[in-house]
Amino acid sequence: MEQTIFNNRLSWLLVLILISFSKSVDAYKNYTVGDSLGWFDNLEKPQVNYDKWVANKKFSLGDFLIFNTDNNHSVTQTYNFTTYKSCDYNNALDNDTTQWVSADPSSTSIFPVTVAVPLLKVGPTYFFSSDYDGEQCENGQHFKINVTYGQGLPRALKDPSDDDSTAPISPISGDEESAPDTIVPASFDHPRDVSTDDSPEPSNSISLSIFSKVLGIQLSWVFVMLALVFGIC
Repeated sequence: MEQTIFNNRLSWLLVLILISFSKSVDAYKNYTVGDSLGWFDNLEKPQVNYDKWVANKKFSLGDFLIFNTDNNHSVTQTYNFTTYKSCDYNNALDNDTTQWVSADPSSTSIFPVTVAVPLLKVGPTYFFSSDYDGEQCENGQHFKINVTYGQGLPRALKDPSDDDSTAPISPISGDEESAPDTIVPASFDHPRDVSTDDSPEPSNSISLSIFSKVLGIQLSWVFVMLALVFGIC
């Protein structure tokens, strides 16, 4: 009889632990834009369809978009719908549009470029390639997403001067060449890259540092529950 009671209590303990972990491990995600096709226009890769790629995905603060492209394409992010529809970065305002990397028409060779863009503001966010008078944008290299609050921004991505983190910090300061190929905060251990070629939804991933924190919190609950179980028995 006592063994049966013990087994029942242990079963409930395991259920509580699993429920607790399932809620905590839903962490920040990386989304590879275009999956294996990358970030290109329809003239270069006719198969790309970014509206289809965006469909059924849930984007939240702290997630990253990974753009795999080359030095002949740019990555421009804006919160301004007019700028997005015009496919033009030149007349954009600094506080609502960021060109993370620009194309280099003068380059004599093509080389791959990877840009990691964090999602820092709730609401509609637009992306497009803005060079060559908007030609690439007009040929399919653009998409829009809606960013939800989720679990909020991780501390490493928060702007100390703005608790709500309502706008990104531009990597460009009047000089297009100052933008590096990959922009990721050095202090942020973002989750591993997740491609969605084989599934409609990206796999959940969690960084080692976040996992260690979560594990520490969860283990403390485990010890409390164990103490209750064995204390009662």
